[in-house]
Amino acid sequence: MSLANALKKAASASLKKLGGDVTIKRFTDGTYDPTSGTFFRNESTVTIKGALSNVSRNQVNDLIESQDKLLTISAGDLTFVPTTKDLVIINSVKFQIIQVVTNEQNNTPVSFDLILR
Repeated sequence: MSLANALKKAASASLKKLGGDVTIKRFTDGTYDPTSGTFFRNESTVTIKGALSNVSRNQVNDLIESQDKLLTISAGDLTFVPTTKDLVIINSVKFQIIQVVTNEQNNTPVSFDLILR
């Protein structure tokens, strides 16, 4: 097993023990209805474990605000890379993803830090 895969499994195991349930709602482009002139978006959801905290003062900048949250999730628990088009739901509260930071080992994603608002 490669080091990256071992780290992925370790991150997933740690978050399963210490993290809480989070739902990621993913939106992808669907079909276009020429009759109504609208696009239909495909929607899928996945519930995984994640660790939620406040952003630190040194993370606050033009993009990240002091009331934003930091959610760490394991890359091994997802089949996709989260984007700013996705939503995160924690305890029935919807959060917009402001930024996605990918933590990698040997060019393999191990975990994601999501900045939420």
